[in-house]
Amino acid sequence: MLWKMDFTEAYSNTCSAAGFAARKGNVELLKALIQKGHSLDIADNRGWCPIHEAATHKSLRCLRLLIHAASSTPCIELKTFEGETALHLAAKCGHLKIVQILLKAGADPNAVTNENITPLFLATEKGHIAVARTLLRHGARINGPHSACLWSVLHQAAYQEHLDILMLLLEKGADKEARDDYGITPLFLAAQYGKLESLRVLLQHGTSCHLIFLSGSNVNCQAFDKATPLFIAAQEGHTECVELLLSNGADTNLSCSEDDWQLPIHAAAQMGKVKVLEFLIPITDRICDTGRNKVSPVYSAVYGGQQMCLKMLLQAGYSPNAQECPLYECLSPLCMAFSRRFFAIVYILLKAGAVVTGLHYCYCLQYQSFHLLQFLLAQGYILPSGHHLADIAKYGLSSEHQFKHWLPHLLLAGLNPVDLLSETWLNTANDNMLNFTLEFTNWKRLPSVVGQILFCRRANSTWVHQKYFDDIPSLTHLSRLKIRSILKSEYLRSDKFIRQLPLPACLHDFLLYKEVLKLYDIPEISEIREETQTENDYIEYSED
Repeated sequence: MLWKMDFTEAYSNTCSAAGFAARKGNVELLKALIQKGHSLDIADNRGWCPIHEAATHKSLRCLRLLIHAASSTPCIELKTFEGETALHLAAKCGHLKIVQILLKAGADPNAVTNENITPLFLATEKGHIAVARTLLRHGARINGPHSACLWSVLHQAAYQEHLDILMLLLEKGADKEARDDYGITPLFLAAQYGKLESLRVLLQHGTSCHLIFLSGSNVNCQAFDKATPLFIAAQEGHTECVELLLSNGADTNLSCSEDDWQLPIHAAAQMGKVKVLEFLIPITDRICDTGRNKVSPVYSAVYGGQQMCLKMLLQAGYSPNAQECPLYECLSPLCMAFSRRFFAIVYILLKAGAVVTGLHYCYCLQYQSFHLLQFLLAQGYILPSGHHLADIAKYGLSSEHQFKHWLPHLLLAGLNPVDLLSETWLNTANDNMLNFTLEFTNWKRLPSVVGQILFCRRANSTWVHQKYFDDIPSLTHLSRLKIRSILKSEYLRSDKFIRQLPLPACLHDFLLYKEVLKLYDIPEISEIREETQTENDYIEYSED
């Protein structure tokens, strides 16, 4: 016969008969059980004994009976599996009379649980000030760690914002500069969690009208990672705490990071705390904007994708062309915006005067932001050149099936097509993209290396070329190449300049490659507005 195992016995409320009597406050039943010899130290599945039940459920008479009956075996020292004594449980529940009885019977006011938590810490957590006073009168230590994370009771009072207990602890000499395992003081903790009134008490305790804040907590204390209360309050967006800290001498220019250079303004900008940023911008040293080995808060706003904060910084005079930032491995804020694909922010930086290089065209192709590439060309930014051309070819090949959205714009803007004809491009580009590129060249006067590769592709039947590529280009085609070659790139960015040349309209179309665009089924490239785009246009472009 197979027996079925039943694991449902371990209910959280199971206890001994004596424990049940204590829980219910049935002193007569408990007395009878004691007289029959029932043990008073039998624990349930939580490690609770009858005295824990009596302390928790405020069974005064049962508690006294248990203490008296177990005089030879001090049950007040018994601990649950979590290391709690009856005093811990009574303090947590706020049972003042129970606490008094236990302390009078000799309970240790400084007993600790498995997590090093004391009764005073628990009373503070729950806001039981009468219990806290009683524990202090009976020798409960006020300083030192009261938990596994090294919080003191002052930390707990500040965090819970139990102001009456906070004041009591301060009056009894609690250490305002106590640190937890991160080096965080009670004041830092109050700033971190936005406990404004706790922060106010900690700053002002012990001050006088003659010695303002001399005895208050250190407003510029730093955690082990160098963060300050002002930094953490700015990061979390606790505006009133920031105001209070500033009015009490918090230093906006104190470096707040061990690994990199950051100030409170960086935290506010990155986390999008607009109201905090309004306070910090006027009073933060501008050396952080472009100073060597510093980091501009513009980077922080870009990194966090915080458009409003970025606009505020730029309007306040911070540069869109901040110093190179090794911390983020970025050459400029614009590079960061591209690499994080925050294209709306790219437009904001461009509007503010960010410098564009060939690298940014590479980003456009890498992330297939073709609207943005068109915008850069329309605004007349310098075309990619030098070592950036290799990346243009590389990322262009990865977008070859969408070449109609970007290649015509680059070539019509004056990019030398031969610069794109790398060995990889020539060997792997699809027929349409390769043929379209050759339309902008004298295909009979290409560099010998280019000609050899094209010859091999054609011999191997891996390239279907236009038949007229076998012929010498027409005089009209060569004339078009010559005319366009003598025009500056900025004149080729749009139809406008060529349309104004004193030529027939058909020649305008010819210079603008209208027949080639039609041949390759490329939609006619409409004029991209050169005037400054509105903010809605920027966002629309980025969303596309």
